[in-house]
Amino acid sequence: MTSTATNAAASAARCEAPRAVPSTRAHYTISEVAALTGLSAHTLRWYERIGLMPHVDRSHTGQRRFSERDLGWLGFVGKLRLTGMPVADMVRYAELVREGDHTRDERRELLETTRRDVLTRITELQDTLAVLDIKIGHYAEV
Repeated sequence: MTSTATNAAASAARCEAPRAVPSTRAHYTISEVAALTGLSAHTLRWYERIGLMPHVDRSHTGQRRFSERDLGWLGFVGKLRLTGMPVADMVRYAELVREGDHTRDERRELLETTRRDVLTRITELQDTLAVLDIKIGHYAEV
């Protein structure tokens, strides 16, 4: 495994089971999180409403206060989105994480299913790329 893959794997593990992470900031506002993640404030609120985000702390005025842990989770959710995992499965995964360690087998199964789907898509894309390369080669010869 390359160091990039190793770093990504370690990062994903931290996202799933967040621990106290040394923070440069105590909290972030929803607009700061939107700027950092590229997600809209509307999407962040929706993630919270459907249970994809764990409980987000609030200030005394009710303003959301996202932590470094929340940012790590959002990074992991972003990776799950890139896999094409259905939102319902992502929500189920988040529920299982909140339920605790006794759900590890079910979480692993969800991730293994998603991994198989990703490998299938990679194979399909490689086949598509081969066809494109043949066509490009054809035009280069003409």
